Order: sequence, then C-alpha cells, then structure tokens
Amino acid sequence: MPGWLTLSTLCRFLLWAFTIFHKAQGDPASHPGPHYLLPPIHEVIHSHRGATATLPCVLGTTPPSYKVRWSKVEPGELRETLILITNGLHARGYGPLGGRARMRRGHRLDASLVIAGVRLEDEGRYRCELINGIEDESVALTLSLEGVVFPYQPSRGRYQFNYYEAKQACEEQDGRLATYSQLYQAWTEGLDWCNAGWLLEGSVRYPVLTARAPCGGRGRPGIRSYGPRDRMRDRYDAFCFTSALAGQVFFVPGRLTLSEAHAACRRRGAVVAKVGHLYAAWKFSGLDQCDGGWLADGSVRFPITTPRPRCGGLPDPGVRSFGFPRPQQAAYGTYCYAEN
Repeated sequence: MPGWLTLSTLCRFLLWAFTIFHKAQGDPASHPGPHYLLPPIHEVIHSHRGATATLPCVLGTTPPSYKVRWSKVEPGELRETLILITNGLHARGYGPLGGRARMRRGHRLDASLVIAGVRLEDEGRYRCELINGIEDESVALTLSLEGVVFPYQPSRGRYQFNYYEAKQACEEQDGRLATYSQLYQAWTEGLDWCNAGWLLEGSVRYPVLTARAPCGGRGRPGIRSYGPRDRMRDRYDAFCFTSALAGQVFFVPGRLTLSEAHAACRRRGAVVAKVGHLYAAWKFSGLDQCDGGWLADGSVRFPITTPRPRCGGLPDPGVRSFGFPRPQQAAYGTYCYAEN
C-alpha cells in the first residue's frame, strides 16, 4: 500500500537510528571503518640481554590486501627505524635489527615480531602498523630489559663528556646511555648520586634518595633535572645501563700493576673486565668481593652484595671505587671477564 514502509526500508531506518544513538553516547564500537589489529594484552615485554623476545601483534581478521610494518621509535628523535615489512606471505628485514628479526607466524593471523639475541640497544618503543590502503592502524609495545644503571666519569674527573662522548663512553664500558625510566627505576632501588649525567634522550639529571644541602638542597627526594642542554657544548658525567652477561666475572688476587692485570687475565683465557661487566656481575650474579681490582678503563673497584665492617664503610650494597690509581701502582688484584 502507498505510504507504508517496506520491511527492508524499516530495517535500514532502525540500523541508522541505532548507529546515531551510539555515536551520541560515545560508544567506541560505533566508529566507522574496520579494526583489524587486536589490542595487546601486555604493552610492556620484559626480557634480558641475549634472550629471544617476542613482541605480539595479532590480527582479528585479515583485509583483502595489506602489509604489516614493524619499526622502532628512536628515543629523543622524531623518527622511526624500519625493521621489517610483511604481506602475510613474505617478509623482508631492514637495518641493523633486520638480521635478528623475523615473523613468528604461529598462525595465519599472527604478525608478531621475534628478536633473537637481544642487545642493549634493542630496548625501547616498537610499532606494529597495518597498512591496507583504507584505514591504517597500529599498536605500540615497549621492550624492557632487566638491568642496572651505573654513573660513569673518566680518569680526568667529573663533567668531561658532551652528549656524544658520554654515549661512546658507556658503549666502551659494555653499556649504553640509560633512559629516564631506567634511571628512575634505579633511584627506586637505591641509587643516590650527586653528579649530573647525560641520559639517552639528551636530558641531564641526577637521582637523590637522601636530600641534602650539597646535593641540590634539602627538598624532596627525586630525580633532579638540569633542563635542556646543548649536546655538543655542555659537559657532564654519564649514566650508563647494562644487562645480564653472557660470560662471567672472577677476581684474581695479587699486587699487580695494570699491565700485569691484563697479563693475568690473558693467562686465564679472559680479559680485564669493563665497568659494566662488574656492575652486571654484582647485580645478577651476586658477586661480593672485598678487594679492589683493576678494570679495563684503569679504575679500581670492588663489588659488595652484603655490606660489613671494614669493607667499604658504607651501609648499602654497591660497587665501590678507588678511582684511577697510577697504572704502575702494584697494589691491587684484577677482575677478569671470560665468555661462556
């Protein structure tokens, strides 16, 4: 009959009214366009150096034609480093991470990224992006490494590094510049240090656990910030980060010069340990040795897990330092590092 709605017209009207109502209510299911990527259950993936880490990225269904692109968001820089692109059948790796990265492919909807032999520089923010030519989607995940932060300055004294020199110094000591989140975690675990140091993002900060006048004043404990600094001109110390070791650190007693320390380690199929090696052994292997020993940078240090009288004089665990004695001074043992 004229003027009456057909059944199909009525259904379309009701669907339109239902959609408008839910848009007005802010229902997330009402947003137009397909949503293919499933949100990750855990946005932070914990791992350690040398392990195999999997960053999950799963499709709820597949578009007719698509690509998945994995990239790493570089801290402090407005860019992303391409890692891998796949069309679901074939994958191609890019950049320094490409050779260690592959697709998991546990099932036909699996676009998860597997990173073999995780390195210190692998930590950070990653993006899994679905490109289908209509509505691109992405999920972000963070790869977090278990590790330890240590302050570092050279034999010349404090505040010698610009940003790039600090970055290189950490890498030479089996580490990398720490991030702000790593420094914050170290502060919650007891790191208290008055000298300011560069962080990976390019900021300059230092952690204060016990507020005191010579260390930024008697205000609240926390992470003190020096604000923006010139990466080339300004000079500070460095906060380095390292993770679990592939080998082991051991102590060789004696009254050795630095050159004799190198010879002693070589005779045992090892090398003189770096500062990062010693901190990692203290943190992850519980190395406790109340004897100063040479390290590769010419410093003398010793690790204490259980504080006790006449062993550094401080009440907290840590790595103690004797500074940088003369290399010809025959007064210390040495800490050696051997790969497993």
